[in-house]
Amino acid sequence: MKLNFTNHNFAHCINLPIPRGPIVTEDDTVLEMTSDEVQSKTPPRLKRRRFAPIKIANQIPMRRRKEIEKALGEVGESPTKWSRKDGTKNHIFLRKRIKPGTIRHIEYDLLDVEIGESWPVPVSVVHGSRPGPVVTLLGAIHGDELVGPLALTYLCGSNFMGPDSVIDPSVLAGTIRIIPIVNLPGYRRMIRDFPDGRDLNRCFPGKSDSNTTSRVANKIWTQILSSSDYIIDLHSAAKGRTNIPQIRANLAHASSNKIARSFGIETILDSQGPRGSLRRVANENDIACITYEGGGSDEADPESVQISMYGIINLLRSLRMLPGYPSKPRFRILASGSVWIRSDQGGLLDVLAPAGSFVEEGEIVATITDPELPGVQHDVVSPIRGLLISSATHPFVNSGSPIGHLLPVKRGVSTLKKRLDDEGCLIISGSDGEPPWREDDEIEDIAVFGEWSGGSPDAEWGHVNPSEEEDDN
Repeated sequence: MKLNFTNHNFAHCINLPIPRGPIVTEDDTVLEMTSDEVQSKTPPRLKRRRFAPIKIANQIPMRRRKEIEKALGEVGESPTKWSRKDGTKNHIFLRKRIKPGTIRHIEYDLLDVEIGESWPVPVSVVHGSRPGPVVTLLGAIHGDELVGPLALTYLCGSNFMGPDSVIDPSVLAGTIRIIPIVNLPGYRRMIRDFPDGRDLNRCFPGKSDSNTTSRVANKIWTQILSSSDYIIDLHSAAKGRTNIPQIRANLAHASSNKIARSFGIETILDSQGPRGSLRRVANENDIACITYEGGGSDEADPESVQISMYGIINLLRSLRMLPGYPSKPRFRILASGSVWIRSDQGGLLDVLAPAGSFVEEGEIVATITDPELPGVQHDVVSPIRGLLISSATHPFVNSGSPIGHLLPVKRGVSTLKKRLDDEGCLIISGSDGEPPWREDDEIEDIAVFGEWSGGSPDAEWGHVNPSEEEDDN
């Protein structure tokens, strides 16, 4: 895919024409309208009784459904600090005063040392001319995940940030803080973890007198993250696999639920986050936080980069920090569980159905061969119909190795199939040009029932520490 990173990518969200052609309702009824009717009136809207901003289908377990419905009913007022009554004040960041309507680029030391490496990371702060929330955007908490650094670097460029651009401080409400590379030493060494071998995303909120990674986590948390209203953490899959663009959020946390939906893509996995993860610690401190997953490690997946940028702009517009209407998908998949596709043989893997494929029960999704046994081939079939949200990329497998991560889809199949390309892969919003803006009550929610095997969306890919309940990549 050729990307065009210009400020025109999101122009469709500002001045939207009246929809033309057939309109598909939630029950898949097609409403045809003539050109004269389109010009004379807006499309009819179904009258539906709404109990909450988003529907919770009955496939999600009852206990979890009640938790989410409770969160959806918790609609609080905007904090008084966002009020325009007293005007916009300076934004104090790392003892620096940033004036309204300005952009500052700052270096932030991950460690306070007199000798040795302090690991200074770049931070861009955009302080709007109007009061509003503080949104922090993070990339490369894992050093070998490059989708986040690329997307945030593009957002900091002149095509997206500055006068008359999408992120224009003169019209921005609130403050955006961008850290494209959090794990600088891991990024430079092209590895996931910090030099002491620890995962930064398992060490929050950290301790100031503990190991290296814990000290960094504590410094970032106390000086940057804890003062945020919203946090968007950009990730990719770990080595040996790849993810379709997806959001992970605790849907029972009201403000996290809100921004998860605001991102504007189809797949949302409901999970709390493992102990020590940024997302879980943020929610425990009542800070909204979501994880975006897309692509794999050590690769610059262009589609995942573009969709992450699309989602961030959507989210900022949904929070009314930026002018313009956010784009929203035709449907959302709200998943609380999944099914794993595994190999029963060992050898070399050839994946036939990549991540993003919608597969039928019994469909061959991969084959396994062994160079020591020419002519012998074993097929790997899908145990159920559903959407592959992740697939293996490492060719060596053993009996029991995970091949794919599948969301079973029993409802909304016809709606989902309308968003498949010629090869049967999901066309994710933000990757295909200009998806139409939709009201929340026009979005069909497809629930996926079940539990996360091993306690988390990614637990079955590899070893999970018993203290961890899930694995945010």
